Amino acid sequence: MNTRINPSGRQGGFNMIEVLVTLTVLLIGLLGLAGTMMHGHRSEAESYQRAQALVLLQDMVARINANRSVASCYAFTTDAAAGAPYLGTSATATPACTAGSTAQGALAVQDMNEWSTLLTGAAETANHANVGAMNGARGCVTFDATTSVYQVSVAWQGLGKTAAPPDTWNCGKGNYGDDDRWRRVVSVTLKIAALN
Repeated sequence: MNTRINPSGRQGGFNMIEVLVTLTVLLIGLLGLAGTMMHGHRSEAESYQRAQALVLLQDMVARINANRSVASCYAFTTDAAAGAPYLGTSATATPACTAGSTAQGALAVQDMNEWSTLLTGAAETANHANVGAMNGARGCVTFDATTSVYQVSVAWQGLGKTAAPPDTWNCGKGNYGDDDRWRRVVSVTLKIAALN
């Protein structure tokens, strides 16, 4: 008896292997695309938080400039090395001002209370919850008497670990877990001239 091997059967086996290899390559490509999309989403969220922090930072600078005769009242962060006390998330400090006139002092206290509320996200709400700020936002204002420079800082918890902020930016230090690489900080200095 003469048996013939069907060449189309062998070809069908090769086609199946080709399909499996193609599906594997396609799956690896799709997984890479999903990872890239997740990384892009996280970067976008980090960028949004940084933009929010810069808005809040400039807000406090504008408040100090508008009430500069009692600028010393705004320097509520008395322990610059520890970044405490601070305003915003889980703040325990109560703003007070004894400089200047009663109206100037009251305005400074109002500014600090409003800024603290904005740091907790009160600018935007959803379902009666504050959602308008960064994760765990805290604000600090320090004053260096030797240089007559105010430093306004906003700290928050990032979505992933990166390089730790500079050692001179201590706002929020130790409030975002054991690893300081979760902490993000933006800071600006302000010098108010003494005009006589």
